[in-house]
Amino acid sequence: MCGIIGILGKHDVAADLVDSLKRLEYRGYDSAGIATLDNGVLERRRAAGKLRNLENVLREQPLPGASGIGHTRWATHGKPTEDNAHPHATDRVALVHNGIIENFRELRAELADEGVRFESETDTEVVVRLVSRELERGHPPVRAVANVLPRLRGAFALGFLFAGEDDLLIGARHGAPLALGFGDGEMFLGSDALALAPFTDDLLYLDEGDYAVITRAGAEIYDAAGFQVARQRQRLAPGAFVADKGNYRHFMVKEIWEQPEVVGRTVAHYLDASANRFQFPELGAIDFANLQRLTICACGTAYLAGYVARYWFERLARLPVDIDVASEFRYREAPMTPGGLALFISQSGETADTLASLRYARSQGQSILSVVNVTTSTIARESDAVAPTFAGPEIGVASTKAFTCQLSVLLSLAVYAGRQRGVLSEAEEARIADLMMGLPGQFSEALKLEHDIEQMSRDLSRARDVLYLGRGPAFPLALEGALKLKEISYIHAEGYAAGELKHGPIALVDEDMPVIVIAPRDELMDKTVSNIQEVAARGGRIILIGDGDAVRQTGLDNVAALTMPDIDPVVAPIVYAAPIQLLAYHVAVFMGKDVDQPRNLAKSVTVE
Repeated sequence: MCGIIGILGKHDVAADLVDSLKRLEYRGYDSAGIATLDNGVLERRRAAGKLRNLENVLREQPLPGASGIGHTRWATHGKPTEDNAHPHATDRVALVHNGIIENFRELRAELADEGVRFESETDTEVVVRLVSRELERGHPPVRAVANVLPRLRGAFALGFLFAGEDDLLIGARHGAPLALGFGDGEMFLGSDALALAPFTDDLLYLDEGDYAVITRAGAEIYDAAGFQVARQRQRLAPGAFVADKGNYRHFMVKEIWEQPEVVGRTVAHYLDASANRFQFPELGAIDFANLQRLTICACGTAYLAGYVARYWFERLARLPVDIDVASEFRYREAPMTPGGLALFISQSGETADTLASLRYARSQGQSILSVVNVTTSTIARESDAVAPTFAGPEIGVASTKAFTCQLSVLLSLAVYAGRQRGVLSEAEEARIADLMMGLPGQFSEALKLEHDIEQMSRDLSRARDVLYLGRGPAFPLALEGALKLKEISYIHAEGYAAGELKHGPIALVDEDMPVIVIAPRDELMDKTVSNIQEVAARGGRIILIGDGDAVRQTGLDNVAALTMPDIDPVVAPIVYAAPIQLLAYHVAVFMGKDVDQPRNLAKSVTVE
């Protein structure tokens, strides 16, 4: 959830720490802070709220020092106050932490019994107090950390800075990502490559349970058992992680408008355009031909991408699919037939519940396939095969281009599976290939509706409750539309299968209730139009997202319509994502909400 940065530099590092925190602010924005060593003495500055508050503090109270750590927080334990902000510190050690220490209460009680007084409500402070106690007992910094790490339960990434140790950082990870960056006489520590991109493209990711002893000359890596190990360094393409809003007001709308490009890039990776065939060399030994069942597991918007994919796999590949949210699946102890395939979807590749579910599926004899945007992530590294999306960095907390890139990969995969299983003809594969090659153009046409969407959003922004309806693959899109509206505008919204309207939700419909109906041209459109008539008969305010046929068939004058281009129903769920994203975005803008950083949410959910 939180963002970590550490630098052993050649000059004062405060400005560089803050710059990196800006790149990590999508991971947390309740508070922020940095600590540096000035003539061997630890000094820190912290501030509650957005990062600009920390910048204001630093303007008034500059912080010198060529060694430092920084943190941007998403609160788990304790309110977002300055006292709870990181780094936490004693006069001997400062610490930044991403994750949760599950056994912090018993550790805190142990320290309290020894007379330790705590300055914060956080779970993190127990770690800095434990390490400080080890230092007081005469242990050097590396041994002090090594003694404490086995006592911690939970998911965490840690960065330590020590008084009097100008050439030392220690980083440790267990269940949360942590990367090292190698420079020329400098070293860097960060939550992800995005934080380190301004300084280096030479990276190393710590494995589960590792801790790293970092000096300006390099790093020594130790595994959980304390043995020194070698981890592979990798070089990333220059500029691959640059994040800039450009001429857009928010990252979210920029990323919505990037979808024609990134979806096209993703499709191009999996489609041999010369042969109109889908190809997945990444799958290796994974074979759909004799597969009896597919299990899909994810969280949030990624789960809804999997929900859409369920329709594709069952229709195009005739493959039965189980799908579950990872936070439930990991505890159900679901029986799984050995030799099956489990598919996990995650933008970051670090989602804690999804990773735990992956490990459960592995223990049940499943092959593991992941669809991720970060191929160096933990989920990717623990998978048998990875089908990457090519969305690029997604900074807005509410997922947009990552969602449609996930859908593009999943549809490609379903078609590929259908051909492997002998249930999809070569002609149908070629037809869908043509449709997918046309997706960038279809997206561009759909995005031209933004002006109309903006006008509709004024009225919608005054609603207290909103209902989304859809049938078939448009049902999970209705769920996604409701989720987007809730996430960034804080308006209560619910998505329903349109056929369930009469089984309860219709009781909510009155003249104050906006009902957004997603109605692509498919075999279910007539039934969806009937549901629209039912809403209209009860005075509901209808917003219809559909092509010209759907608009004409309603026969109603009081329907606010967003007329989509003619889109084949196979690929419609991908393109129809654009208007529901823009609708949520403009409603939130009219309401004056913080679109890129909605309250209480973080981009990468790396804790349970």
